[in-house]
Amino acid sequence: MAKVTGIGGVFFTSKTPETTAKWYREALGVDFQSMGENTQYVHYQPHDFTGAVFSIFSHNTKYMNPSTKDVMINLIVDDVAEALTQVREHGGEIIDDIKQEIFGDFGWFIDPEGRKIELWKPTKPSS
Repeated sequence: MAKVTGIGGVFFTSKTPETTAKWYREALGVDFQSMGENTQYVHYQPHDFTGAVFSIFSHNTKYMNPSTKDVMINLIVDDVAEALTQVREHGGEIIDDIKQEIFGDFGWFIDPEGRKIELWKPTKPSS
């Protein structure tokens, strides 16, 4: 059985991402950096691929489609393919194929309440 081994990140949308990032920076000292479609981005452990990511996306992002929710969670798993099989067996809707990226393997599904969840098996950092 595949299992969740951690939380890789939390992603949400904002109508004013720059203002939201400024608020988090001033209120909590979160050091956001711009990155691609992510309007703002922070990586808590930049020296390996297992640090949690906190991203603010523009409200018109397509990254969370087909979900209409404004939040997505990235869960670290020990086996993406097996986890997606388990999700499907329990009524989850699988989205797209597993993608192999520089940071590891990724898969996505929609949970029973319509949230998009991203599964991630990180690449082991080289020594």
